[in-house]
Amino acid sequence: MIRLVWRQFRTQAAVGFGTLAVIAVVAVITCPHLVHLYDTNVATCGVHGDCSTATNAFLGNDSTLRTWLGILVIVVPGIIGIFWGAPLVARELEAGTHRLVWTQSVTRTRWMATKLGVIGVASMALAGLLSLIVTWWASPLDRANMNVFGIFNQRDIVPIGYAAFAFVLGAIAGVLIRRTLPAMATALVAFVAARLAFIQLVRPHLIAPKLRDLALSLTSMGFGSTNGGPFTLEPNPPNIPNAWINSAQIVDKGGDALTPQFVATACPRLVAGAQVGGPATGSGHVSRAQVPAGAQEVLQNCVAKVGATYHEVVTYQPASHFWVFQWYELAVYLGAALLLTGACFWWVRRRLS
Repeated sequence: MIRLVWRQFRTQAAVGFGTLAVIAVVAVITCPHLVHLYDTNVATCGVHGDCSTATNAFLGNDSTLRTWLGILVIVVPGIIGIFWGAPLVARELEAGTHRLVWTQSVTRTRWMATKLGVIGVASMALAGLLSLIVTWWASPLDRANMNVFGIFNQRDIVPIGYAAFAFVLGAIAGVLIRRTLPAMATALVAFVAARLAFIQLVRPHLIAPKLRDLALSLTSMGFGSTNGGPFTLEPNPPNIPNAWINSAQIVDKGGDALTPQFVATACPRLVAGAQVGGPATGSGHVSRAQVPAGAQEVLQNCVAKVGATYHEVVTYQPASHFWVFQWYELAVYLGAALLLTGACFWWVRRRLS
């Protein structure tokens, strides 16, 4: 049975792991240059006193390759679900070959276990090796960028969980729908929906975030209007290396948020000047105002007045939580894959004919 599954799967395996070999060769060729640039420019930038310029220049290297490798790590689990998982059973059901296998002293359980086991392990191995290669290649860039949560989905062990989940999701779509193309489309939509829902609804609540209180300062404050609302002070996210900033708010000692009315009372010159100048068209929903002469001093006085009553509260996940999130998310996706696997076995044994 294992030999039969391998014969059916060898073309897909050759394409997948052949592509992986090409990517590995490209990574091996280009990575030493990145390491050299990091060691000679970024690692020693403190001596020259210009780390910002050195880091920005370094991060511009191989930007196209970095972008495509990141995209590849993200989309490969979905591709596995579409092209490896969905046709796994649906193709045999369409052709009717499953009945022939079952008459050759092969039970339904063994048939399903062999298919899911062999190709499932191959799926996890492909995604894991790809993530390992990309993580190794991009390590100098990640050290310089200091934004590990920004590339969370593209690094280390979580792509293994994504691949396992996508593969079994595609397989159960094929079992239920019994048609290859509709199962492939269903697997794609379901996988994307599950990933987006997890990112937005589950991941932020896996670990309680940390809080940090900061005094208001001119360098960390902005002034403007959001969604056409009244002008007020708006905090800029603080620079916490490798942290995931959830929110930044201006609150008083009781935890109440800063109101535009308080700003208008404490900073009448700033608000009046912004209203006279009128909002300028900006990107998104944030309007920037034309500020009056001497605006720097006016804004500084405003921040000092507001800062006597209010402070900034930052909610964030520190860099030390990165691997905790990795293991938690891997466990969630592997657990979901196991549940779907159980559903596959139940449906094939009890409902499939």
